[in-house]
Parts: sequence; structure tokens; C-alpha cells
Amino acid sequence: MKHFEVVAAVLIRDHRVFCARRKDSGETAKKWEFPGGKIETGETRQQALAREIAEELSTTIAVGDFITTVNHQYKTFSITMHAYQCSILEGNLTLSEHIDSKWLSLDELDSVDWAPADVPIVERVREMLL
Repeated sequence: MKHFEVVAAVLIRDHRVFCARRKDSGETAKKWEFPGGKIETGETRQQALAREIAEELSTTIAVGDFITTVNHQYKTFSITMHAYQCSILEGNLTLSEHIDSKWLSLDELDSVDWAPADVPIVERVREMLL
């Protein structure tokens, strides 16, 4: 079974957190997630996260504090996901890999269908938004 090491950006602005909806394919089709992606060989987690957000959202970010690491087993693959609080330096979060996006307030965190691996991060974000 394949295993991926990935990173996720937690972008918080005005007491809202950014999330994006995955395309309609694969085991996590149309689920909501914190954007990010796979760490390439030779990259640090921070470099990978900055690259992925630049590629997927045409946005330059500053990678800040580490939040948590989640290990999750899906039916056909497993992931280790490292989440970091990030801030936008330049860009408007233009979608190229996702089908939708939202800025969610604390009260709206449960209003979307999160990818299972992202749920533990949502719980940490809930604490951050209090």
C-alpha cells in the first residue's frame, strides 16, 4: 500500500480559516481539506508547503508555527500529514486544483464534509479560533 508524506497550510484571517474542496476523483472526492501536498525528495516540509500553495493557489505564503502531525489510513493508501499555520504574503488563493473554497468561522467548521485526515487538524483550528 502506498504511503505519502504531505503538508497542509492552515491559513487564518479575520478569525476565519481557509479550506478548499477536492476534485471529484479518488477516495477523498469532493471532501474539504486544508490545502497542501506531497513533500518532494530533498525538500523541507516548509519548502514543500510554500511550493504546493504557489502551484495550487498561485499564492506566496510564509510558513509559520507547526500545528500537528496526523497519520491516517485510507482504504487504498496512507498519509502522514504535517500542518502549519501560514500567512499570505502575496496572491488571492486562485483555485487550479480544487473545485471550491471557503473561509470558515469557528461556528462554520462543521458545515463542510472534511477529508478524514483533516478532521484532527480541524479540532486544533477550533482551539486556535476560540
